Order: sequence, then structure tokens, then C-alpha cells
Amino acid sequence: MLQSIITGSGSYLPKKTVSNSEFEDIVFYDEDYTPIANKSTSEIIEKFVDITEITERRYVDNDGIMNSDLAAEAARFAIEDAGVNKEELDYVIVAHNFGDIDAAEKRVRLVPSLSALTKFKLGIKNSRCRPYDMIFGCPGWNEGMILADQLLKSGNAKKILVVGSETLSRTVDPFDRNSMIFSDGAGAVVVEARETNNRVGVLQHCTQSDNGIETFYLKMDVSLNPEYKVSNANISMNGRKIYEYALTYVPAAMKTIIDEEGLTITDIDKVLIHQANAKMDYAILQRLFKLYGLKSEDIPEGFAPMTIQKFGNSSVATIPTMYDMISKGNFENQSFKSGDRVIFASVGSGMNINAILYRIP
Repeated sequence: MLQSIITGSGSYLPKKTVSNSEFEDIVFYDEDYTPIANKSTSEIIEKFVDITEITERRYVDNDGIMNSDLAAEAARFAIEDAGVNKEELDYVIVAHNFGDIDAAEKRVRLVPSLSALTKFKLGIKNSRCRPYDMIFGCPGWNEGMILADQLLKSGNAKKILVVGSETLSRTVDPFDRNSMIFSDGAGAVVVEARETNNRVGVLQHCTQSDNGIETFYLKMDVSLNPEYKVSNANISMNGRKIYEYALTYVPAAMKTIIDEEGLTITDIDKVLIHQANAKMDYAILQRLFKLYGLKSEDIPEGFAPMTIQKFGNSSVATIPTMYDMISKGNFENQSFKSGDRVIFASVGSGMNINAILYRIP
């Protein structure tokens, strides 16, 4: 039985730590393009922490560093960890949303593709190794894994590199309070096709894309400050609509793959959920357990590791970074053991949702 198995992982977190105090001097604007007058910046930050739990995040610390540099660095660690020859990779799949963005002009660069740049920076000479960009919102790395699984199990590939990388600090509107959510980072895995009699690796997955009015819940737009002309590559999101959408569909997506495997929630050992908002993630988990007739107090301690408090929302990099940290023993009180069933779940712009059930070999 051919299975898709992660054989190595890597991650890269920029060294620059940005605390909430560094936003104290900013005048935040509201959706009506006027300064927020009824709350001080300190009060805005305090409420922000209550909802998201974010106290700091990581930003790239050098204007010359590009997103493709982060992707290549995480990929090098994953390739080394897997012990594979980089020239044997059949695909380099890189999930992202904005390509390379320069620090000065905030210009989005999608040509050459980020996957091609990553392959170049890795020094891969194999012309049959295909670079493939996955632009799918925050669930992009998950979707890259789903594509890799399909390619491997169809016999069209044997070894695939799947990377998630972002420099979101260069895409935020500095006058939008939501800018405090986003961060930079990269995570990567090598996935290989392996013959085994054991049911391990990628077991189930599902994807849902709603492209009606939901398409515009998260988009690029002008700044909330009409005087700010530095960039038009600003993340703009309807937080309330995204929250409602996520709570409606993410728990259902996770239940789908659990049920299709003939399991129940108590058979799941861990959930690596996209870290967008701590309040939202807690609510998603509670809703998932409720679908099985269980209560929030039934959620095991450590069931869903959280990194958002210190790392912020690094979009496509979040889940592979968590996976790498846990695999390497770099996540306090978290570990994987053989036979563990782990869910990767995410929601993001599109709107897109996906979930993967993975069993540790």
C-alpha cells in the first residue's frame, strides 16, 4: 500500500521580535477611513490581546531578505532532516500569498514564481523537478500537502518538497489594528511515497471553497488612512465574517475526515490548527467536540498547541512550523509518538477551508 509520509521537516523564524508596545505610537483608523476616536491606542491594544492573545510576533530583520529566502532556508532544513538528495525531488511546491515583496516599494513580485526562486536558491539543477506555486490563502500549505499526496499516490512523483512561507509584515496596512495579527516565517516538509502495510501518513483530506460574497472577506485594498500612499498591497479583512465562516465550516471539515476514517474525536491525538486568532481557535475546537456530543471540558490538555501568542499569524507557515517544532522537541510539553493521529486544519482567504488527517509512522 502506497502512503504519503513526511520524512523530514524544517522551519525558519526571523530573529526580530516585535512586541505590542511598538504599536503604541500608531494612530489606528476605522473602516470609515477616519482615526479611531473613542479608544486610545493602549485600549485598542489591550482589547486586541484579549481576543487574539498575541503579545509579540516575528518580522524579517533585513530589508534585503525576501520571502523566497525564508522559503529556501526552511526547505534546506527539511531536506537535511529527510536525508534526501535535493536532485531527487520531483516537485517543489511553495504555498504563499504575495510572492516576494521588497521592503521599500512594497511591490508584490510574482514573476519569477516563488517556487522557481526557491528551487534556484536551493541550487537544484534537475530540470525535471517542477516548481509549483500554491496560492490558496492561509490553507495553502495544507493544500500543497493534499496535492503532494495525490501526486505521490498516483505514481507521478516519489519525493516532494512542500513549503509555506510569508513576509506579511510587508503587506499590512500600518493604520489598521488588524496589522498587529500578522507575522513572518516559513515551514517546510519533505513528503515521500512509501510502500507499507501500515495505515500511516496522509489518511484523509477534504477541501471546501466558497467563492460567492465570501471571496471578499479577506482581500488587498488601499490603506484605511487616505494619506498613506506607500503601498496598495494592504491586507484588508472582515474579521467578524471570517470568524462566523470559520466557526460554521472548519469543525465540520475536521469531522468529515474523522468520520470518513471510521473514527471519532477521541481517536484524535492532536490538532494543529491555523493560528489566526486564539479566541476563534478555541471556539472552533469547542464546536468540533460539540459535534460529537462532548463539552469544552472534554478537550484534553495540550490537544491543540498554540503558537500565536509569541509568533503571530504567519499564514501558510503556521502549521508546518508547529509540526517541525514538535517533531524536533522544540515545543514545550508537546511531542509526537508513533501511531498518533494528527489533524492539520486551516481557513483563509478565498474563502478556503481544508483539513488533513495524518498518522505518525
